[in-house]
Amino acid sequence: MSKPISLQSVQAAAERLRGVAVLTPLLTSAELDRRLGARIFLKPESLQHIGAFKFRGAYNRLVQCDEAERARGVVAFSSGNHAQGIAYAAQLLGMQATIVMPIDAPAIKREGTEALGARVRLYDRLTESREQIAADIASATGAILVPAFDDVDVMAGQGTCGLELVEQLGSQHLKPELLLSPVGGGGLMAGVSTAVKGLAPQCRVIGVEPEHYDDHVLSRAAGVRMKINPASTTACDSLMATQPGELTWAVNGELVDDFYSVSESEVARAISFAFRYLKLVVEPGGAVGLAALLSGRVLPAANSIVGVILSGGNIDPATHAACLAQFPQP
Repeated sequence: MSKPISLQSVQAAAERLRGVAVLTPLLTSAELDRRLGARIFLKPESLQHIGAFKFRGAYNRLVQCDEAERARGVVAFSSGNHAQGIAYAAQLLGMQATIVMPIDAPAIKREGTEALGARVRLYDRLTESREQIAADIASATGAILVPAFDDVDVMAGQGTCGLELVEQLGSQHLKPELLLSPVGGGGLMAGVSTAVKGLAPQCRVIGVEPEHYDDHVLSRAAGVRMKINPASTTACDSLMATQPGELTWAVNGELVDDFYSVSESEVARAISFAFRYLKLVVEPGGAVGLAALLSGRVLPAANSIVGVILSGGNIDPATHAACLAQFPQP
């Protein structure tokens, strides 16, 4: 069975995003290399438009809309980063965006979405279905419904992050041997694994998620997509999907070598480390790959080349301060 996206579709997305998306750098840290005994290269998508990788997939999807589709606008549901990505892409393309967001979404993400000109429709996670609300809006207005991850153009756009990482390492005559990326619904992971395995097939690709939202870990063990019913919440609001996407799992189930989960405490420690040693603000969901390394859950080979995607930096100040207070010496 053919996979829904290919290296070529990620490369085509990269051409659409050229000069529009931020070419985020690869950063290194002597302290991180010392602790892990490897060469770690961090891709800070916290420096991307709207503070997260989500702009990549949103723009790649919307820029392909024709004039009639653009006139009808776009609707999406998201706790924040996909919301802001859609809102900014729509603003650039002259489209009206409506975003269905949970009442408990971080204030910084809701405010950012509204500041970009999108209409926000709030809902209660416990009593309402965001999918149904968005579908009703699309039906009533004719707006295009863009999923957060289970869409081929969104997946391909997100994959440009991994494409850049491999190319940036290549400019230093290096190839990745291990790559860690956050995984929620699986869109970023699917795009990144497609790009990385396409250009560096020897690279081991790892997906990381919060311990209470470990649907990919369970799905890998079962060999089929598993749906979870979490008894606890997580600070990683961007990774709160309860089941791998159908399209994303068709890619990740084959290309991703393994999945790991990390604890809330390990995530907080990674956020504090990023601030102290990297001078970066990273949100909980964006820090899980770094957390997996610092905690020892994933052990790189000595002197190996390791890529880590820090997928976003949209964290409320109070949450950030609490992480720093918890781990003043990470």
